[in-house]
Formats: sequence, C-alpha cells, structure tokens
Amino acid sequence: MTLPSWWLIGWRNLGRNPRRTFITALGLAAGYFAVIFMIGFADGLKVEMIENGTGLMTGQIQIHSPRYRPDRSLYETIGSRAGADFEAVIRTALQDPAVVAAAPRVYGAGLLSSGQSTRGGMLMGIDLDREPGVSRLGNSLSQGRAPTPAANELLIGTEMARRLELQVGDEVILVAPAADGSMGNDIFRVCGLYRTGMAELDGAFALVPIRSLQRLLALDPGRIHEIAVSTTDPWLAPEAGRRLAAELAPLGVELEVLDWTGLRPEMLEYALLMGSWYSIVVIIVFAIALFGVANTMLMSTFERRREFSVMLALGARPHQILLTVISEATALGWISLVLGVAVTFPLIAWWHQYPIDLSWIYGDLTMLGALIRPVLRIEYNFPMSVWTGLALLLTAVTAGLYPAARAAWMPPADTLSGL
Repeated sequence: MTLPSWWLIGWRNLGRNPRRTFITALGLAAGYFAVIFMIGFADGLKVEMIENGTGLMTGQIQIHSPRYRPDRSLYETIGSRAGADFEAVIRTALQDPAVVAAAPRVYGAGLLSSGQSTRGGMLMGIDLDREPGVSRLGNSLSQGRAPTPAANELLIGTEMARRLELQVGDEVILVAPAADGSMGNDIFRVCGLYRTGMAELDGAFALVPIRSLQRLLALDPGRIHEIAVSTTDPWLAPEAGRRLAAELAPLGVELEVLDWTGLRPEMLEYALLMGSWYSIVVIIVFAIALFGVANTMLMSTFERRREFSVMLALGARPHQILLTVISEATALGWISLVLGVAVTFPLIAWWHQYPIDLSWIYGDLTMLGALIRPVLRIEYNFPMSVWTGLALLLTAVTAGLYPAARAAWMPPADTLSGL
C-alpha cells in the first residue's frame, strides 16, 4: 500500500457515516472558534486597558528630572531650579518615527475653595494646543468649553464640581504652595467640566493653562515638571523610550525617560499574564475535544474490525492499518480546520469592525486604574490563530492513535471467528 492508498481509504471511511463525521468536525471547528474568540476578547480587553490607561492621562512615555519621581516635588523641574529649554527636548522627541505628539506639563497641589466648601486637589498645567495629542483628559468635556490661555480659567471634573457645588461660570479660589516659599493664590473661573468615568480622577484634578499655573506657583516659563509623549502604538514605547534617552543625552540636561511599562508595571504584568493564559485555553478546549474525536474514531474502527482483520489476514502489515486510521483522523482534522476557519474569521472580522456595545448592561468599568469601555471588542491575533490550527490537527491525530493501535494489533483469527 502506498501513501495515496492510505489517504484514499481514510477519506473513504469518513463517508461511511457522514452525520457522525460532520458532528465531530463541527465540534472541533467550534473548539477552534471558541479559542480564537476567547483570545481575541482577552486581547481586546488588554488593548482597551493599555490604550485607556496610557491615553487618558499618563501618556506612553514621560520625561522628567531624574529626581522628580517618586516624590514629585514642586522644585524638581526639568533642568533643576534654573530650568531648561524644554522646547528643544520636545523637538528632539518629535523627530523619533514612533512619536506622534509631545506636551509639557506642570503640577502643583493646593486647595480649591468656593463659598463654604474647600477641597484639596491636584493642579495640572497643560499646553492647550499640545495636550490633546498625548491625552484625552482635556477632551472629555461634558459641559462648557476649554480654557483661554491668557485668562484665569480652569477645567474641573464633574465629581469635584459636585463636591464644591460648582457650575460652569462660577469662581473658585486656588491656594497652593509656590516655588519661592510663598503661598500662591488667585481667583479662577470654571469654564468647563470634564468627565472621564473615573471618580478618583474626576474628583482630584483641575486643569489649568500651563502659564497661568506657572504664575500661581512662582515658576519661570522655562520650568516644567514633565513632558508627556504619545506613540503610534503603546507597544512601541519601550524601544522609543530607549532611543529618546540616547537622542536627548547631547542636550546636556539630566533627564529620566520612562515608558508606560515602567510607569504602569501592573498593566504590563496583566498583559504578560494574559499571554501565558492563552496556551492554557488552547490546552483545555482541545483536551475536551480530544475525547469526542477519540470516541468517533473508536466507533469507526469498531464497526470496521472485520475489514481490518481481512486486510491483516491477506498480508497487510499492522503499521499499514495504523497509517490508514491515522490518515482518517488527519483528514478529519483538516476538514474541521477548514470548517473552523470558514466560520471563525468572517465572524471575528465582523466583530472587530462592529464591536457590540454593552453599555445598556453596565456602565463604566475600571481595571488597574484604567477605564474600560463597555464594548465587546475583539482583536486579531494571527500567530495564535496558526498555533490553534496546529493544535486542532494535533488533537485529531492524537485522538486517532489509540483506536489505530487497537485496529492494527487485533488478532484477525479471533475477529473473523466471531470471538
């Protein structure tokens, strides 16, 4: 018997009971779809978390003075107390092919007072033109408008507005320790309210034009605390951060360049955990499918035990019977894979293009300090699709080994005699 003969017999045997063959192939195809769907959903959740965790406020890369973190002292600006040409830093950063935007920031802590209410909060000075390129914080307006750079105006979160009983157009007094040892204070007008969906963020940060906050904190125009950088893809940030550190060194300013994997290590650990979970999903799904295929192959070989006995009695070798049954299992695996791919990828492509909105079931969800949109988002993972297909074929072949061994080494005389 030649190899084509084994394949012909294997394919022919699949047609002996087409209903059973179809049900088994459909089960394996369903397992393939289940694995691709679960991995795609996990990837969607991971991408959503990283994009929102870095794009909402943090940015994919941050540049500070080496002494700024973790205490985030008011005095530790880039270039120390003398300041630095941060515009040169921004220009250098924007020359990197992975960088799409960069924006300076100033931070301060102070009190916001309105009427009889006073609350502590973080003051964040932003460049109104550049900040939208690195974060969505200033673009989350629910009421009002953006501040005017020359005016004493600010944005506050809806939660802070609720606590201070403020509305758009109201005045609020800011009091904050200044860099010269004095106590900065001024009156600002609330020009808008933002809402991110994260109560801890909406209740803590007030967004102020960067020059207005520098005047309040007695900081020279050249003194900033941070440059936030946005990249085309969050996963490009580690390599881009290493390049930026080397490219910024000739400027002669002490700088610390950190990407999101160092700023938000919990998100990186979650992403790595999800990656290790994928292989477990594949093993569990196809381990269950293994028993279904093995049952089909056992039934198929049991029904043809007399046929195999006649072949053995006429001179066929046991390994030839073994290869015939393995060929049948392999053919079943290929049919299942083709059926699985034909069903899975159109559905995944449609789901990726039109994610299902689940906002009617639950509202905003946060995970590891990141806002997760209530949508069932599916991402492509082509390497895992290939590995899952190989796992499907391996499952089919493995399931056929035991039935093939039983068929190959059965005593033909006992079977033909009816024992």
